[in-house]
Amino acid sequence: MVSAIFLALAVTQAATQHLSLFAAGSLKAALSQVSQDYCAAYGTPLATHFGASGLLRERIEAGDTAHVFASANMRHPMTLESAGKGGPVALFARNRLCALARPEVTVSTETLLDVMLDDGIRLGTSTPKADPSGDYAFGLFDKSGHADALRAKALQLTGGQDSARPPDERNTYAWVLDSDQADVFLTYSTNAVLAQNELPELQIVQVPDALTVGADYGLIVLDDAPPEAWKFAMHILSPAGQAVLTDYGFDAPALPKGD
Repeated sequence: MVSAIFLALAVTQAATQHLSLFAAGSLKAALSQVSQDYCAAYGTPLATHFGASGLLRERIEAGDTAHVFASANMRHPMTLESAGKGGPVALFARNRLCALARPEVTVSTETLLDVMLDDGIRLGTSTPKADPSGDYAFGLFDKSGHADALRAKALQLTGGQDSARPPDERNTYAWVLDSDQADVFLTYSTNAVLAQNELPELQIVQVPDALTVGADYGLIVLDDAPPEAWKFAMHILSPAGQAVLTDYGFDAPALPKGD
């Protein structure tokens, strides 16, 4: 009788256990929607935590409870896999860099590199190593032929442990430009769209083909996660989950192609 009671309690606890999703800040809008859809469909409570992927990986390594980790690169989840903390790692989304510019800046795709090199232009990026967006921006610098000059002038304004935080409900990148911290900011195309939704006067400038840097996003289920974590990961990779990602501007590699 006692054993039956304990078994029933264990089943109830497993059924009500909150899943914990750690995910890149650039995924906040899309995976919040995916999470809501999943909870509505399956009734599984799910707690979400968004931030710079490198800092989230450090939290997981330090012992924070994460069942699913969705990173803005493949390296951070693969680091966890190599350390025996989970796996395998799946590619679930792609993004790309663009430039976000204040309205008074005269800039186009063709002139973007010259504008970034201009001594009178404050160039913002996220923080390399802590946030993959910063790593991708520095990768763009490496392709430009002016890596040293661009690295030297880049203002690492977001994604770091000590980066200033925007007010609640403000888009980080719209706030950075609106508060006059930078003139041009390199970020993901998906982030730029959300920033422009908040401040329509901001300019989105596509990167020249020669400087294009793509971003591969990796997904991992951590060891000791409940079985529901695998179900949620599969939901992200399902046509329904992938369709939400495309709605928010991501390329979804697992979305079936049309016949």
